[in-house]
Amino acid sequence: MTDLGMASLLPTLMVLVFAIWSKRTVEPLLGGVVIGLLMLKPTDVMTNLTGIMLSVMADETIGWVILVCGLMGSLIGLLVKIGGAVEFGKMVATRIKSGTAALLMAWLLGLAIFIDDYLNTLTISSSMKKVTDKYRVSREMLAYVVDSTAAPICVLIPLSTWAVYFSAVLEESLNIETGEGFVLYLQAIPYMFYAWFAVVLVPLVILKKVPLLGAMKTAELKMRDKPIVDEAMADDDKADGYSGRGVLLNFIIPISTLIFFTWYLDIDILKGVILALAVTVVLTFGQKLLSLADTFDTLLDGFKSMLLPLATVVAGFMLKDVNDQLGLTVYVIETMKPLMTANWLPVVTFISMALIAFATGSFWGIFAVATPIIMPLAISVDANMPLVIGALISASVFGSHACFYGDSTVLSAHGSGCSVMAHALTQLPYVLLAAALACVAFIVMAL
Repeated sequence: MTDLGMASLLPTLMVLVFAIWSKRTVEPLLGGVVIGLLMLKPTDVMTNLTGIMLSVMADETIGWVILVCGLMGSLIGLLVKIGGAVEFGKMVATRIKSGTAALLMAWLLGLAIFIDDYLNTLTISSSMKKVTDKYRVSREMLAYVVDSTAAPICVLIPLSTWAVYFSAVLEESLNIETGEGFVLYLQAIPYMFYAWFAVVLVPLVILKKVPLLGAMKTAELKMRDKPIVDEAMADDDKADGYSGRGVLLNFIIPISTLIFFTWYLDIDILKGVILALAVTVVLTFGQKLLSLADTFDTLLDGFKSMLLPLATVVAGFMLKDVNDQLGLTVYVIETMKPLMTANWLPVVTFISMALIAFATGSFWGIFAVATPIIMPLAISVDANMPLVIGALISASVFGSHACFYGDSTVLSAHGSGCSVMAHALTQLPYVLLAAALACVAFIVMAL
């Protein structure tokens, strides 16, 4: 690892500027990777670039992400093709009479599907998109609602992939007995202030208690110019290739299978989505809805539909690798250390780790790196341990929510049908508002 000090921030800053200017994601990320490699060793850029590509693609986490997202794309594509998703949308539409009600329904579904953020974002966005379209709700607003109940709700309910992972990291970092990490995690839940504020802010925005801000206001006003068309869902169904033979159970059974087996098999969404796909294929053949060729063509098309979000996530991992070599995380932590007293440690931890998570697109990884550094520091200054853990986890959630090339943000935008940058820029004011409230809460609780 090279220590370049403040210069280590340059690639990420260039990525942000280029992404905002171009409204694109993959190209700025790859540009940031090249800039970082030039800073590390300009004579070996191509060798190091191909090396990073191969190491990232060989990473077990990336393989897991590709399989989960790709297979989720296949599942959603098949559910649309056989009419299950369409019938669910129509059922919801008959009970919803306004855009506000549609968004509140999406928020409530987000609270209910708390097992995994991937499951949350892709399931809700794909099932609610046509309903919100019908009532002239912008897809950017839907993406904000979905994204705000993905990682935030997953950390607040301790029966999720996030809770399992963070508990294990706490046990390893603090060298404590199995099970004690989960106890610490439970104690920290009341102090995960960013997650709390992010979740609570959503209904306030939906009900106009918090006004439309910035780019979100523009997106909503643009959508209001479009007429309400009751047949919109039917028109979209034809565009999706829906034959009109679907039944509601063709959605409920696969999604129930996905949720149940993800939870039952040690909260493993990869196993859950494989079993859900198997059940959906059986339903398809059992009802003779599609031929064998059409079924597998649909599965492949669904997988291919996830290529752009997956490319963004892979490029984000490549940038993280470069930032690690530049020493970005160490630089930020060392810069902030003089401010880390007992009273200021929680808020400084939240701000510094949130910035790193946003810059690197690493959320679970940042927690694993920072915990062995922050926890001994918290013990030495006699800080409130659950409060500091809450600050660390809040920072990870902020990164997942705010980073425009983070997996949750990318998948929320993809599922909702808007561009990643449009989603990131429209939700940014609300992300920053929740972060500011969290900072105040950390300061007050520490004092």
